[in-house]
Amino acid sequence: MTNVKLVFSALLATVFLAGPVLGQDLDGTLKKIKTSGTFVLGYLQSAPPFSFPGPDKRPVGYSIDLCTHVASAVQKQLGVNLKLNWVPVTPESRIDMVAQGKVDIECSTTTASLSRQESVDFSLMTFVDGGSLLTKSDAGLRTVADLASKRIAVIPGTTTEKALTEFLKQEFTLVEMVRVKDHVEGLAALDKGLAEAFASDRGILIGLAVTSKDPARFALMNILFSYEPYGFMVRRNDGAFRLAVNRALAGLYRSGTIGPIYERWFGAFGKPSEAIQAMYLLNGLPE
Repeated sequence: MTNVKLVFSALLATVFLAGPVLGQDLDGTLKKIKTSGTFVLGYLQSAPPFSFPGPDKRPVGYSIDLCTHVASAVQKQLGVNLKLNWVPVTPESRIDMVAQGKVDIECSTTTASLSRQESVDFSLMTFVDGGSLLTKSDAGLRTVADLASKRIAVIPGTTTEKALTEFLKQEFTLVEMVRVKDHVEGLAALDKGLAEAFASDRGILIGLAVTSKDPARFALMNILFSYEPYGFMVRRNDGAFRLAVNRALAGLYRSGTIGPIYERWFGAFGKPSEAIQAMYLLNGLPE
């Protein structure tokens, strides 16, 4: 009986000693957000329908909706009212902006690659896409062979540029690469005849064409040359914040609330592909 009392006393001591540890001050990004009362979210300004300025110049889009849901979950977890500070980033600056703590999370169309995980961490997947090519409807470009000696606009330093270069090499097709700074400049190069095609992720290309002044002027080639799994970038080794983000996303997928969000931004393109549906299912992790 004495031994039982000793064991019970030890368990109680463990529980009471653990109390302060479990309730200790927050650390990392969550602490920064709670202390400042501000959640800083980075986004690309030229990636419709994922992230782009709305009529009132505030960011809107599929990725923006998902990040707003994450922000609501973080606000509830911290028990404070948060101000959302949306900060524009570029394809060149986005990784450094996250790694250096200038934004708490990046909410756009960044592919979760292994090489990028040397600098940042990623949330659960938010979308599945692939690289393709946008052309003018009257260009007559339909096959890879049609691209020979043509000018293709591409954003340097992206997974699209790397995948396209490898794809064309495997297809023994020589082209002239035209470097552009962002998606808007890529579409402009195509529109002004500075390039015969613009390479980017398929969903972004569709969004650019649909939101242009004359969507009928553009056509999407039936070519898919890469696999692009999107995720939200967060700082490395900040497990508590990454868990908060993942918990919000998993709940969104698991509950089916993602359906209306997808419909809002991609409904015009049809139902979610089997790959998208599988992504929601596999990332709807249980509690």
